[in-house]
Amino acid sequence: MRVFVTGGTGFIGSAIVQELIKAGHQVVGLARSDAAAKSLAAAGAKVHRGDLENPDSLRNGVADSDGVIHNGFIQDFARFKEVCEIDRRAIEALGAALTGTDRPLVVTFGTALVTPGRIATEENAPATAIPRIASEEAAQAVAARGVRVSIVRLSPSVHGDGDHGFVPTLISIAREKGVSAYVGDGLNRWSAVHRLDAANLFRLALEKTTAGARFHGVAEEGIAFRDIAAVIGNRLNVPVVAKSPEEAAEHFAWFAAFAGLDCPASSKLTRERTGWCPVQPTLIADLERGSYFKA
Repeated sequence: MRVFVTGGTGFIGSAIVQELIKAGHQVVGLARSDAAAKSLAAAGAKVHRGDLENPDSLRNGVADSDGVIHNGFIQDFARFKEVCEIDRRAIEALGAALTGTDRPLVVTFGTALVTPGRIATEENAPATAIPRIASEEAAQAVAARGVRVSIVRLSPSVHGDGDHGFVPTLISIAREKGVSAYVGDGLNRWSAVHRLDAANLFRLALEKTTAGARFHGVAEEGIAFRDIAAVIGNRLNVPVVAKSPEEAAEHFAWFAAFAGLDCPASSKLTRERTGWCPVQPTLIADLERGSYFKA
């Protein structure tokens, strides 16, 4: 299969590209810059120049493909609502190019805010009105037009070498503040998945997708936040402390809402429907290896 991939040079996207190529697929990656084009070519992918804000470049990328994985997202949280709407329009453009065909489209969302406080399943629609829901809404609208689109929802912690997401942020805050903190009793839960297991799920979703399907990239349903904080404290040799919600707002700053989030999620249906079986290290095991703490 010739697969058009957006976000193919990122932390997760680069693993998706390698997963597809190893499985015998041809990959065409969207490249906004010369550096991205060079990275894709070095990985063995063909290069399609364009970007997420150029609908024509997306439609042209779809034209010669047998399927699409949309993993690209503009990581600019200073204009979060705006970039979420850009993602909506990108999905609409990809979907429009696939309308009337049976070619699959896989888009990316997250599990964190689907059903906060209880285990999210693939059957749950997002319960929280947030800007990021624009991506899932766009996918549903595309599915309503007959496009064979599915959604891969990723855990809040996608970990592995090269991670620059939530856990590195926690490590950076602990280094700066001299303590590794959690909120309240620290029993709020995060789900997690290794980037290579996530990449494997994207491939399976592409190959096995049905219109409107949701898949959960969740290897671990819920890790107590204080367990993550404990490993960070031990590796940095700093105290592990509890913070009240009021203290957490000052300690974690913009990250406080995420630090206190209780967002367990299940992948039971995903495993049954695709045969997905995560085999990579757990989040705690990954942290214990020490690569997250190298200067």
